[in-house]
Amino acid sequence: MEHKYCIGEIVELKKQHPCGSKQWEITRVGADFKIKCLGCEHQVMLPRPKFEKSVKKIIRTIEENS
Repeated sequence: MEHKYCIGEIVELKKQHPCGSKQWEITRVGADFKIKCLGCEHQVMLPRPKFEKSVKKIIRTIEENS
């Protein structure tokens, strides 16, 4: 089953950001995803197919925050 991503979730990507972090927070969901690096706070927009291919695992979901 495909996971439905939500704003505020923390994901780990397959490739490391130049700052050294692999963890990103999702800040926008739609046809494009906007994600923020948790290491240096750099923000990136990615098309949905590229984002979904690059996600390695979900670290924290919205349900765990409650």
